[in-house]
Amino acid sequence: MDRRCERCGHRLGGFDSSAVCPACRSGTASLTTAPPRLAPAVWMWSDPAAATAFASRNLPTILRAYRAINDLSQQDLAQLLDYDKSYIAMIETGKRSFDGVRARQHLAHRLGLPYHLLGVTDPDDADFAALVQFGDSVIRLADIARQAGRAVDAVNELWPLVARLEARAAEGRLDRHTLRLLAHGRLSLGVSLGTVLPEERLTGAAVWTGKALLLVRHLDDPGFLGHTLRMHGNELRKAERLPAAIARLDHATAIATTPEDRGTAFALLARAAGEAHHEPRFTAAITECRRVLDDTAHHDGMLLNPFSLREIHARGLLALDRPTDALHVLSRPAAADAAAPQWQVIEHVTHGETLAAMGDHTGATEVLNGALRAAEQRRLPHQLQRVLRAADSHGLHTVAARGHSALQRLRALLAP
Repeated sequence: MDRRCERCGHRLGGFDSSAVCPACRSGTASLTTAPPRLAPAVWMWSDPAAATAFASRNLPTILRAYRAINDLSQQDLAQLLDYDKSYIAMIETGKRSFDGVRARQHLAHRLGLPYHLLGVTDPDDADFAALVQFGDSVIRLADIARQAGRAVDAVNELWPLVARLEARAAEGRLDRHTLRLLAHGRLSLGVSLGTVLPEERLTGAAVWTGKALLLVRHLDDPGFLGHTLRMHGNELRKAERLPAAIARLDHATAIATTPEDRGTAFALLARAAGEAHHEPRFTAAITECRRVLDDTAHHDGMLLNPFSLREIHARGLLALDRPTDALHVLSRPAAADAAAPQWQVIEHVTHGETLAAMGDHTGATEVLNGALRAAEQRRLPHQLQRVLRAADSHGLHTVAARGHSALQRLRALLAP
């Protein structure tokens, strides 16, 4: 059953018996007015303007950024806060101060912002203990949702947890267990953002995985460090920070504690090396992946399986301007199905790009149109953008038109 918070409309967890979500429960009893439906957390936590405004801790700057992100007028914001428009105008221009603790708590509650961003403490500290108690389960379920192709749901589950943990971290009130939980939350949030953000915003995902790495380096856990290096390296690759991505992934291969971890690290390194046009490193990484697969009994990982490795191999060859070899790789039947639904979409896009590069416009049109439908259904904007690049590069105008329409619909769905 799809249960929603009575206040903000957020999807409730399966084990949450309350009628409101944890974010809404965090308010004090006196804050009884239901907050507005919040903008999707994807944008609130990744928009560069929002990050700059939040870092300033300056209330006028935060309010202006919040209005811009959510496309609100001063009158709209005044209605959300139950204030007069002229009062909002004076706050934003610095003509009126806003120093009361209760007033700032009210504002944070209504706008769905972490309390520490406005210089106040969350008034419901008791709820924080319960949040931490179930934090591991929230992250685990969010990861399952992302792997099942529901990354937007994963982001919306993760951001209240990460926001509360970030607030405690800013106040210096995290013990080691909670610090580890924050690292896991940052990493999971970054990887989920990296699945649903369009290409121009993927740096935001890499920032979150990088923030996780800052913590994990101090936790004395080689397995967790290797996992974080792999995920951060992959988000850096997607954000086109290839030298940094390769450095992180090289480190991950060096400290891998199991064959599966080593094989996964090499699979990600192959993707980065191919995109960096580093053919010797790409070939060596693919070879090492195949060796690990041959020596491994189970092939059920998201990356370390024959289906995903086939796509990684073909995409690397395509990036190295070897489309004939890429098509030959894709023509081989995979020894296993995709471990996650989005990998079927990813391979369709790679196959369409390869056919377009080979000059088979009819075949490319058919495959890329199928990829467009699947990418929109799975909410994968950067895969749509890959289709658009291929269509524009090879004069596939019908595909390009459909791609632009699909991307516009997806942006409207994900944007505030």
